[in-house]
Amino acid sequence: MKPFTQVVSLVAFTLCAITACQPLFAQTQETREIYKTVGERQLTLTINRPAGWKPADQRPAIVFFFGGGWTKGSPVQFQPQAEHFAQRGLVCLRADYRLISRDKILPDACVEDAISAMRWVRAHAKTLGIDPNRIVAAGGSAGGHLAACTAVVDDINASAEDKTISPKPNALILYNPVVDMVACAKESAKGTFEGLDVRTIARISPMQLLSKAQPPTLLIDGTADRFNAQIRAFEEKCKALGVQVEARYVKDQPHGFFNKQPWQEQTTAMADAFLVRIGYLRE
Repeated sequence: MKPFTQVVSLVAFTLCAITACQPLFAQTQETREIYKTVGERQLTLTINRPAGWKPADQRPAIVFFFGGGWTKGSPVQFQPQAEHFAQRGLVCLRADYRLISRDKILPDACVEDAISAMRWVRAHAKTLGIDPNRIVAAGGSAGGHLAACTAVVDDINASAEDKTISPKPNALILYNPVVDMVACAKESAKGTFEGLDVRTIARISPMQLLSKAQPPTLLIDGTADRFNAQIRAFEEKCKALGVQVEARYVKDQPHGFFNKQPWQEQTTAMADAFLVRIGYLRE
């Protein structure tokens, strides 16, 4: 499959959204599991299972990380996407993680939690009814950063976890992700990045950590997003490394557009089509 970049419009994806995102009228099962406890804070995964799901299944799975600048937000952000993909047959998980405002931590702790969540999912593949070799990490904005980090960060792990279990996803779906933390820190030295040293910022910057081992990746962004330049640079670096990467740049759309209608359905259709192309879903 050849990597390609395409600027899309609402008209171009209307038919795709209608066919891929229409309701399937099948109820999904929703539960919640604790994947990690830090002090008194219990971090959970909200799980949407398809109708007819069984623990013995070998289904693909997708883990969503919400955005909010590592400071705010909740797993509710990706509920529509989780319900859609559960109806399409995937096991969908939405991860909670520590936040700067609530937990008084720094973004590297958010990365640690994302890695913990992915490791927990693979460790529990048998009881979750999923294929441990078909786990997608997805997220928007800061959540896109966390999803990307699960694929490239090797040296940030919670001490009590089994390091023999890989947290690395088999595919990535990144909605207007922050991928160059070094560049962001130079533009804004205070606030989010205050307290992070230069080495730590580089350790959690997907742009600096990209390699040929990067899994198949879908980038979804708007051309008016303030992070568009770094996302395009990330795409080009993926191509140079031979990584299977696809990009969808939606004209004139700003940061965060993907979760507002009509683009929520349109971008879900893009992600759906990507999962069909890599063999995780059927048309």
